[in-house]
Amino acid sequence: MKRLLQIGAREEYVNILLLILRLAIAAFMLTHGSPKFSRLLEGGEIQFGDPIGLGPVLSLILVVFAEFLCSILIGIGLGTRLATIPLMITMIVAGFVAHSADPFGRKEIALLYLLFYITLFVLGSGKYSIDYLLTRKSAGSS
Repeated sequence: MKRLLQIGAREEYVNILLLILRLAIAAFMLTHGSPKFSRLLEGGEIQFGDPIGLGPVLSLILVVFAEFLCSILIGIGLGTRLATIPLMITMIVAGFVAHSADPFGRKEIALLYLLFYITLFVLGSGKYSIDYLLTRKSAGSS
């Protein structure tokens, strides 16, 4: 019972949880980003939402950058904190602008993604990441 009420967590458990979180959130978001990436590569006329007035083409490019490329970076743990920023912006726009008139259930997914990206931004990628390997090598060389 005492262990269940502890407020701290073992560092190794946190690192494993961050790995699972990174891999899962990257895989989940890639299911949204991959079709958009394919649509971008197809060429032709692009019909995509323009919730903040940048134009449909630029909006699609920015969303593909966030949902596809940044998700891959998060999955491998490279530049994780930086990669969460475009995704947080995308989820804020999706939740509070694009779906502003929708019921809560429609914007809930974007807000849950936002919560996970905030968590990764605050905690970083953890020990099982390329970020860790790079910082460990640079700390050892100085």
